[in-house]
Amino acid sequence: MSMAWLRGLYNWTMDKAAHPHAVWWLAFFSFIESSFFPIPPHPLLGLMCLAEPKKAIRFALVATVSSVLGGLFGYAIGFFLYEAVGAWMIGLLGLTESFPVAACYIREQGALAVFFAAGTPVPFKLMTITAGFIEMNLLTFTLAAIAGRALIFMVVGVLFQLFGAPIKAIIDKYLGWVTTAFVVLVVGGFVAFTQLAGGENEADASNPCDGVTEVRGA
Repeated sequence: MSMAWLRGLYNWTMDKAAHPHAVWWLAFFSFIESSFFPIPPHPLLGLMCLAEPKKAIRFALVATVSSVLGGLFGYAIGFFLYEAVGAWMIGLLGLTESFPVAACYIREQGALAVFFAAGTPVPFKLMTITAGFIEMNLLTFTLAAIAGRALIFMVVGVLFQLFGAPIKAIIDKYLGWVTTAFVVLVVGGFVAFTQLAGGENEADASNPCDGVTEVRGA
């Protein structure tokens, strides 16, 4: 995927923060990001919360509900339309090689894998389509998605609702440090999840999902 095209798409998405119907755009992007759109709604949510901290919880709730519904749509794509649509979407997003690994993690960790993807910058769309393809229990998937999406969106909403102005001042003054901390948390999350996935194995055993290149039958 062209970086220039991706940057243009990102800028177009961010422009919607100032749109008169910004809430509807937030709902729309939160929905489609959970199934196929490459730009996460988190920056848009952040801009809207910065602009109107008193509405932050409302914005976060919109993002949470819309994202979970989008996740169910991604699940349906994987369950009903993987060969016709899902595989093409995953390939377009450059996640083809990650698909069998995601399937392995969902089978090994179940709700934890979905919760982790829903609550971190790991591509949630990969997990939603994969969960549908391997026919993960729908109720388990839904509850894990709600928990993870609520974690990543509602925490932002609550913090901005309570400390909107101070948080904005901190971000404005220490943007570089905030970005660095975010990256460290993401990398740390990947490491922690990998360790957790193999935590119940023998000390010298390898992660069961390391080197997985194909998906077992659903």
